[in-house]
Amino acid sequence: MGRELDLLAGYPRSPRDVEGRGASRTAEDQRVARRFGREFFDGERRHGYGGYRYHPRFWQPVVPQFARHYGLRAGSRVLDVGCAKGFLLFDLQQLVPGVRVVGLDVSEYALGESLPEVRPLVLRADARALPFPDRTFDLVISINTVHNLGLEECAGALREIERVGRGACFVSVDAWRNDEEKVRMESWALTARTLMHVDDWRRFFAEAGYRGDYTWFIP
Repeated sequence: MGRELDLLAGYPRSPRDVEGRGASRTAEDQRVARRFGREFFDGERRHGYGGYRYHPRFWQPVVPQFARHYGLRAGSRVLDVGCAKGFLLFDLQQLVPGVRVVGLDVSEYALGESLPEVRPLVLRADARALPFPDRTFDLVISINTVHNLGLEECAGALREIERVGRGACFVSVDAWRNDEEKVRMESWALTARTLMHVDDWRRFFAEAGYRGDYTWFIP
């Protein structure tokens, strides 16, 4: 199996009213968020991001860590599974000249609002059935996406990520390490259908045959 790597350490942490969301969130809020439409990305905060906009301070500190660790250079092929509006793809292009990027997402809204520079490089597709031949990409990334599926579907998505990659994969999933973090996660998570302790995730990765790298999102 791969390694736990905090390659997202450079991503800035935004203030989060975890307790407030947990106290006010409804089943309807989760239903709206899981449509991954305008409401989730650019609607009210209770439905998601509350405005998902590009700023270089988010992904530009992260990209060099990926580039160094995975040896990305001109000609490297990178797939972002769950690319949303393509912000990570854009910054990969800016900081690794000549890199070849592709993104996919289930959200028609997000893809329609993607940055013009990457819009020709994104497509609507599902992580459970990636529309690419085996071993197409040098690196497959999936940030906070796989956990939006049910348990068995998570396993299928991880197998697809492995299938289309050439060995280098990196995923980030919602998780907790202790009871306090579990309470915060259960208060915060809107779209995740699979939430687990980090030890349970590690066992699940092994059972699913996932050999790539990973990290946790913990609010």
